[in-house]
Amino acid sequence: MKFITRKTTGALLCLSLSYSVMAQSPESSVSEKTTIWLSQQINQHPEIIAAKAAMQSLVTNAKGQKLPIYNPELETGYEREGSANNYAVGINQTLDWWDKQDARTEQANFMIAQAKQNFHYLWQTKVAQALQALIVWRSAKKQADIALAQEQQLGTLLDVIKQRQKTGDLGEIDAELTFLSLSQRLNQTAQAQVALEQAQAQVKALLPNWQPNLKILPQQGFAIDNYELSPTLRQQYLNQHPLVLAAKAQWQNSQSDAQLAALNAKADPTVGVSVGETDRETTIGLSFSMPLNIRNNYSTQINAANQQALSLEANLQAVLRQQKFAIQASSATVKTYQQSYLRWQKLMQGRDKRSETLLTKQWQSGDISTPEYLLALSQRAEGLYAGIELEMQFKLSQIEWLLQLGQINTALKQLKH
Repeated sequence: MKFITRKTTGALLCLSLSYSVMAQSPESSVSEKTTIWLSQQINQHPEIIAAKAAMQSLVTNAKGQKLPIYNPELETGYEREGSANNYAVGINQTLDWWDKQDARTEQANFMIAQAKQNFHYLWQTKVAQALQALIVWRSAKKQADIALAQEQQLGTLLDVIKQRQKTGDLGEIDAELTFLSLSQRLNQTAQAQVALEQAQAQVKALLPNWQPNLKILPQQGFAIDNYELSPTLRQQYLNQHPLVLAAKAQWQNSQSDAQLAALNAKADPTVGVSVGETDRETTIGLSFSMPLNIRNNYSTQINAANQQALSLEANLQAVLRQQKFAIQASSATVKTYQQSYLRWQKLMQGRDKRSETLLTKQWQSGDISTPEYLLALSQRAEGLYAGIELEMQFKLSQIEWLLQLGQINTALKQLKH
């Protein structure tokens, strides 16, 4: 069953969250430009810059782990024996007898994977925050416009009432009630304007070069056919979520660390070769040494590494469980808001304009009193505010659902400029 039907030449998110963009279409080109622009804005955020530097530091450190463990050692000696000068020059090399380098390389790969997934999730989060800030700003703008329009309407109404008072058509109570309604509306308009300024500041904090005239979000929201995913597809997105992949890489890294701890408990031999001269005779020497792990067999380090691996395996299961229920909760939330918003749209169906015209005619003809007219105008405004709030919560929940699936790029594919 489709909840939203919308014609688009951009991207369409279907049941499997797959989307297709029409090749070389003007709208797809515009969407791509907007996506690039928004990505550039996000990449300028201080948190992203800091996280990227931290990720690169971890990646560089991990690359260092892939290098050989032991460097050759240069050994020299000199002594004077009577009138003779004795000297020797040698090279010693510790051998990676137990192939510890392979475990270190594997560990480095997991470190890199974890760093990249953590950064990827932070980037998706910042994109989601930016899109949600734009949604909040758009809703605040609509509410501020309605509040200002109502204030102007009440001001006009007050002038009409004063004119009708002069002719004896209306009493003083009508003017007083209108004054009271107008004073309340002034406060509401001020609050709406403050909310708009705050929403705009939030957008600018995330997108420094954004301007109110930029049309970025799709007018009807993001095109999603269905929020009910099959168990197989839900599990697929769960397993591919950046938080899950980061936790998995962290656990695998700890397994490699435990393996490395066990290998480090095994001593590596050192061999050497030297040449020299003693009392005018050339000497050649070979050496061999092997640490004896007698006083310390490093069993405590091995146990600690294994315990850490068990802990991070449990952490992976916890992240999987938490993300699983986060997906379920976000799915239920977005469906609830979608149903309420669509029902509100069906109930209104242009009634906002018709009701305003009808109420004005009835008041002018005397079919309803001024108190009834003012109350009806207030109820009409509340109905419009409710629709704006439902629309905002629905679109915010769309972004949250995509974020919990780790598929925020789906929203980026549907941007416009």
